[in-house]
Amino acid sequence: MASITRTLPNVLISGTPGTGKTTHCTALALSTGLHHLDINRVVKEQECHEGWDSELETWIVDEDKLLDAIQPDLEKGGQIVDYHGCDLFPPSLIDLVVVIRCETATLYDRLQARKYGQKKLDENMDAEIMQVLLEEARESYDEEIVVELQSNEADDVDTNVERIENWVAAWKRNRTE
Repeated sequence: MASITRTLPNVLISGTPGTGKTTHCTALALSTGLHHLDINRVVKEQECHEGWDSELETWIVDEDKLLDAIQPDLEKGGQIVDYHGCDLFPPSLIDLVVVIRCETATLYDRLQARKYGQKKLDENMDAEIMQVLLEEARESYDEEIVVELQSNEADDVDTNVERIENWVAAWKRNRTE
């Protein structure tokens, strides 16, 4: 159950790299006034990692250090959490989990455009095909707060952002009534 003292919700935007998480988070931050908490940036800037994995081209996240770094922001509320995984975050501090999904052909093109190495590209394609992050979300949070949204075209982002904006507005109204 979410903390009663928070006056603004925490929304976790998850999904395979390339599905549009950061695009959604940026638009949501602009339209709702909530803070875009870019976990990859926190990991890098606050050194919440154990080094660089050159094979997968990513930081090896120190989850304990990361949680220590972001817990005050989550406890305060008003965060749009941008991260590919979701089982890391305490369920008591997350009010909505949005898993962004994408058609595999579209995702493949996006990852190739990012010049991902073959191992990283294959791993992310497999994760999307096998619905790894959607299943992780469903196993980590109450079913009623997990939403799956498609992001294949620009119009999808607009529709998804509007849907999440409406949810945020309803969450706020429910706290003031």
